[in-house]
Amino acid sequence: MRQELLTRLFRAMEGERTSPLLKVAYSIIEEEKKKGHERLADQLTTILSSKEASKDVRAERSTPSLRLVKDIEYKVPVDRRYKLPLAKHTERDHLRHEMVLSDEVGAKISRIEKEYLGRERLAHHGLKPRRKILFYGSSGCGKTMAAERIAWDLGLPFYKVRFDSIISSYLGESASNLQSLFESLSDFPCVLLLDEFDIIGKQRNSSSNEVGEIHRIVNVLLGLLEEYQGEGILVATTNLESSLDKALFRRFDDIIEFQKPTELEIEKLLKISFSALKLNKEIDLKMYAKKMVGHSYAIIVKIANDAAKKSIISLRPEISNKDIESAFMENVDLTK
Repeated sequence: MRQELLTRLFRAMEGERTSPLLKVAYSIIEEEKKKGHERLADQLTTILSSKEASKDVRAERSTPSLRLVKDIEYKVPVDRRYKLPLAKHTERDHLRHEMVLSDEVGAKISRIEKEYLGRERLAHHGLKPRRKILFYGSSGCGKTMAAERIAWDLGLPFYKVRFDSIISSYLGESASNLQSLFESLSDFPCVLLLDEFDIIGKQRNSSSNEVGEIHRIVNVLLGLLEEYQGEGILVATTNLESSLDKALFRRFDDIIEFQKPTELEIEKLLKISFSALKLNKEIDLKMYAKKMVGHSYAIIVKIANDAAKKSIISLRPEISNKDIESAFMENVDLTK
């Protein structure tokens, strides 16, 4: 079975470790180890271990945490002037969670999830899980999608901050909106995404015309991040980490860089993108992967999708080299 199918299957498994289903699952892991697929075996073991940790944590609580999420009715706060919501909710069915990540980034994401699931065990030892995370790196390399994946894996509601509602031209209102949003989430477990975090986290520069308001927003943000002890996970993302105020970095529990995909990751991404369609036998995905090094995950997926569309619209039974070459050239031109 392919790795994607195995991981999807294991995530859907439930039951005790001694149940017939879980016994089969662990036997599959042993078989993968014997085949030399150590990385896949470790990944599958992590999935099952995370489920066991989650079950233990829920058993220790009088009310299961996931049930608590469903039972609490969270009302998104609005700005005072125009009554616009300060965050937008994304339904679970619309969360993107199937993605290709480097082993290093994948392990760090898994660590965040494990610590959150085991947060009560950590608390017994005076420790806290990573809850304030900064993702940085080139555009289109999976930062936002990784935040959605964390919410999907943990079964948490996902909210994205609406900076168009947060930022106000009126003195002091932007900081007030931020405070209102953070306060509303103090007891509500969710994943809150602050996408394009540099919008409100800019360096305080004395030469700026807006120095007073920028200082006010950043100072309030520093305090909110410092004091945040909420039930959920905050994820900030930026393509411009150098523009962030330096004081913000130490407020985060973890800072993760998202780099452009390697040749092997590009090949895997192409295989996934083309998995539902038929490729011409002459197509060499390794060659295309080598050719696409230096481009983001988003551009590579767009190339694959555009090639598929060309084939389907032309009523051809399979994707050709010409389809991929044409899509590649069009999208390379866009990135220049």
